[in-house]
Amino acid sequence: MNRLADKYPQEIKQILERYPEGYKRSAVMPLLYLAQRETGYVSQEAMQEIGDLIGIAKTEVATIVGFYTLYHDSSSGKYRVQVCTDLPCALRGADQFLEKLCENLAVKVGETTPDGMVTVEEVKCLAGCFRAPMFQVQSGAGITYHENQTVESAMEVIDGLRQQAKGREGEAKE
Repeated sequence: MNRLADKYPQEIKQILERYPEGYKRSAVMPLLYLAQRETGYVSQEAMQEIGDLIGIAKTEVATIVGFYTLYHDSSSGKYRVQVCTDLPCALRGADQFLEKLCENLAVKVGETTPDGMVTVEEVKCLAGCFRAPMFQVQSGAGITYHENQTVESAMEVIDGLRQQAKGREGEAKE
């Protein structure tokens, strides 16, 4: 088992030093980010270890992972395409957008494309209601936002991500 403390001892120390004694629980989010950085998700073991490090129960850590769209408890495609379907976005067609996007990718919400590249997720509130339909793409490179989307423009973004990934794979083989 790859423990975070064995893998990232200096980074964990630096994170914990930012918080005074009695407030270590506030380090949960940077520790989750650290745990997720390499694999794209936080394992059950990592949640337990983070809980032990800061003195809270694993279930409290899991609750935070479940609440925030930036943390994940399972593996996914290389890119997470997260479509906001909160009420204001739904009023601007987000539900239909998500449905058609999934049709074009031949997946259901929460599934990953057969090539392992794209996982489509439904999220609430990306803070751009007046520019819906919109989605964010999470990857190892960070997060990008795409607003005022059509299914066609979203597919262009996704095709671009696939091409980019293939280009990197080709570079790595050389």
